[in-house]
Amino acid sequence: MAHSPVLIGTRGSALAVTQTTTVAETLSDLGGFDVELVRVKTEGDINRAALSQIGGTGVFVAALRESLLAGDCDVAVHSLKDLPTAEAGGLTIGAVPARVDVRDALCARDALTLGQLPPGAKIGTGSPRRAAQLRAARPDLEIVDIRGNVDTRLARVAGLVDGGPGDLDAVVLAAAGLSRLGRLEMVSEFLDPSVMLPAPGQGALAVECRTADAAEGPLSRALAAYDDTASRLTVTAERALLARLEAGCTAPIGALARVTELGLSLEAVVCSDDGARTLRRYSSTSQVDEDGARALGIRMAEELLAAGAAELTELAS
Repeated sequence: MAHSPVLIGTRGSALAVTQTTTVAETLSDLGGFDVELVRVKTEGDINRAALSQIGGTGVFVAALRESLLAGDCDVAVHSLKDLPTAEAGGLTIGAVPARVDVRDALCARDALTLGQLPPGAKIGTGSPRRAAQLRAARPDLEIVDIRGNVDTRLARVAGLVDGGPGDLDAVVLAAAGLSRLGRLEMVSEFLDPSVMLPAPGQGALAVECRTADAAEGPLSRALAAYDDTASRLTVTAERALLARLEAGCTAPIGALARVTELGLSLEAVVCSDDGARTLRRYSSTSQVDEDGARALGIRMAEELLAAGAAELTELAS
């Protein structure tokens, strides 16, 4: 008897479909089952208002989670940085595949770097985290709030796409997304984490399923085989920090964990929206498991709060 295909839920954007297709093909190979993509429209795809006004990046996730719980799909693929830190009842992150490039990338006219952009140059981003760190590094630049998919944003940079006039001198995008779409030739500079710490979970995917389906069966085994331990540990530390700060995905907070020879390290920054004030901390642990990663994130959040992070932006006290 033929088995029904495993239904993989995805947002409809080119980037989402590209990364979901990769996940679907890998799970199919690992589990020996057929897969089928299910496109789901989310509030973030329909509503063009600023993310901070419509509920943060969780708006990209809710509809996919509803489809999972309703049984309209069996697996949902998210950019992990879009995933709220609160537990979702009945759902589990079944796999965190190997993380790719975590950095942010500057795509500027004339292949200019951040340091080469002239005073007053206009840089587009929809991320308060990127905006604040750009203002900290270059307070003389004009930061423009933008929305839209990768190609829409790139098209706004003068001369970057098809010689178009554009109204911006540069945009900042995730290197991971540009890589998945085959657009790395647009990058004029990969921004070092010392200048711009990425969003918690940036460069990683979350493959979410119903908790019951994570327990046993071919899908469960495929997800377990797909899970990358180092990637899960690093995003666990970063998301524990974000959760303890009770900050949304749009807060001006950067965090980057790394697995090292000595254990697990974590670096984080909290910025004021205008970038004038920043708090940066670095810490590590020798406990290289999920409990250790979670404890590291919470400890650093406590240190940031004790140092006055809640005075810089809207956080828990």
